[in-house]
Amino acid sequence: MSDVKEMIKDKAGAILSNLMSQGGEYGEIFYERSRTTRMELEDRKIDRILHGHDEGVGIRLLKNGRTYYGYTNDPTFENLMHIAKTLARGEGYGPVAVGKRYLEGWTPVVVDPDAVDLRFRAEILKRADEKARSYGDRIKQVLSVLMDRTREILIVNTLGEMAEDVQKRIVFYVEVVASDGHTLQKGYESIGGRKGFEIFDEVPPEVVAQRAAERAILMLSAKPAPAGTFTVVLSSQAGGTMIHEAVGHGLEADLVQKGLSVYSGKLGRKVASDLVTVVDDATLPDRNGSFTVDDEGVPAQRKVLIEKGYLVGYMYDRLRAMKEGRESTGNGRRQSYAHVPIVRMTNTFIEKGKDNPEDIIRDTKRGVYVVKMGGGEVNTVTGDFVFEIMEGYMIENGEITYPIRGATLIGNGPKALQDIDAVGNDLGWAIGTCGKDGQGVPVTDAQPTVRIRQLTLGGSQVR
Repeated sequence: MSDVKEMIKDKAGAILSNLMSQGGEYGEIFYERSRTTRMELEDRKIDRILHGHDEGVGIRLLKNGRTYYGYTNDPTFENLMHIAKTLARGEGYGPVAVGKRYLEGWTPVVVDPDAVDLRFRAEILKRADEKARSYGDRIKQVLSVLMDRTREILIVNTLGEMAEDVQKRIVFYVEVVASDGHTLQKGYESIGGRKGFEIFDEVPPEVVAQRAAERAILMLSAKPAPAGTFTVVLSSQAGGTMIHEAVGHGLEADLVQKGLSVYSGKLGRKVASDLVTVVDDATLPDRNGSFTVDDEGVPAQRKVLIEKGYLVGYMYDRLRAMKEGRESTGNGRRQSYAHVPIVRMTNTFIEKGKDNPEDIIRDTKRGVYVVKMGGGEVNTVTGDFVFEIMEGYMIENGEITYPIRGATLIGNGPKALQDIDAVGNDLGWAIGTCGKDGQGVPVTDAQPTVRIRQLTLGGSQVR
């Protein structure tokens, strides 16, 4: 345990009492120590290695509904007291509870990234590179990236709560560019989660590279996507990008309270098909968005947001929960000690249904089958979205036929949810880093195979 962490545990009462000396509803100390390693292999050589440590403390005061925040990467007792007094705008002693609750969490790992040298990481990247290049001369570029991070946090607040967590996460992805001499196409695949390097025993790097390379080569033979309105079947492999972007952000309480969500004021109303239940769950083992406590020390929770089509809840951090007299749902997250916590998703997904995915396709006369989604944009106020299709196919007479390229999905989140008429009994996961208000945090999204009656397909070929 670090000396800084021990000092905070010992002196938290004095720091927080000074913080509350001029009044306030809530105060907290957030300590973070992290180790991050990122290694890239490109053009058959290790191109970049980043390895660093960071340690710091943020102090927050909530007073009259406003947030006052200060932080330092030189967390001495004197500096923390100075921040507390500055935020309080005075000196003295305020009321602070002690010893009400203590929580401690950790990440169970088999192969601890903190005990593995850089040569191990380099070998993982080389194995992926060799596999991707084994597909022949059409493979023009291969980029393999491996990132791992250990993050140790401590939160002590004026409610008498103390929480600790040690989070270890892995992210590995491969990008492949293929060419037939006329066109360039890209394939991408990633894995990751809250675990150690045993992830590569479960999914070898060669498998990730193979999927990326085959996707790039497949798109070389793809036809230009037609433009028009189609029934769309989203494969479970699509990974929940749409539910995260087009639905999830709109259920975050800060956007709801500001009126910046299409779901504002709709609690208890029907907002989706009866077949749709949407959940955000930070308690799932091994997932990228999981933790024991959030960045405000609130225990991880499973939250049902939409139940059988009805909006039953939003996601809250402490500040937004206090404004409504509610309890936080454990969705207060921050990029680092230098950032204030805000409402963020964790592992967000549509629950699996009862339909056989193959039957869903067989029952679709003409449509688009989306295997892999790319990037996208969403307007949370209106729910309108645009998403890139990285791998997609046409469905004709209940069969998947030819691949398409250059396609985008255009639609509206609430309308798409209402138009879901089939939900598969499978469930596919995808990792990501969610950006919001200049902060990035690790998340996971998931969905079963779902069919949406009607979405607009943007393409280059007029239907």
